Amino acid sequence: MSEDSIKPQSMSSGPRNVLRPNDSASLWNCSLSPGWSREESEILRKALIKFGIGNWAKIIESQCLPGKTNAQMNLQLQRMLGQQSTAEFNGLHIDPLVIGEKNSKIQGPTVKRKNNCIVNTGGKPSREEIKRRIQKNKELYELPEEKWSEFELPKPEDPFLVLEAKRGELRHLQHELSSVEEQISALRKQRQLHLQQFPGETDSSENEPECADYKE
Repeated sequence: MSEDSIKPQSMSSGPRNVLRPNDSASLWNCSLSPGWSREESEILRKALIKFGIGNWAKIIESQCLPGKTNAQMNLQLQRMLGQQSTAEFNGLHIDPLVIGEKNSKIQGPTVKRKNNCIVNTGGKPSREEIKRRIQKNKELYELPEEKWSEFELPKPEDPFLVLEAKRGELRHLQHELSSVEEQISALRKQRQLHLQQFPGETDSSENEPECADYKE
């Protein structure tokens, strides 16, 4: 499988825009915040689509990104969107990389960027303006529930189950060790009987290393 085949791809223009596995490299080329791996960024992307942009409480509750804080996730969200302001997408089930691709094409002398993110150089938008933008972005980019509800996120490992599985492995190894030790003991007895019948032969087992006793 080629590298391009695992990159996201956008749907045709219009609403319900989402990235899919075989798109051009530019759609997947968002920058990473310090301390983020590409895999973690992809998990965050799916979590944002599933729970909605800015729904940090749900993402943290899901434990799909253990150790990541609200601030860290918000910073990486800005990198994916390609803009520092995220308020106009709050609560929307959208693919942030689609917005990032759109923003990457915006050029001009009035466009200011920091860490590849467009910086708002105008006045602070009013609450009504933010609501209007959210509604517009919802119409253009939000995915239907049957799409984002199917997203699966990594499930945290239960420490108890991990230890139980490890104990099962050790018990299996202990059983194998006991079986091997029984076979070694049986072979030694056979050799001893053989040497008793043929006392002139040398016991090659004298040069074998002793096995350490296994203790549970």
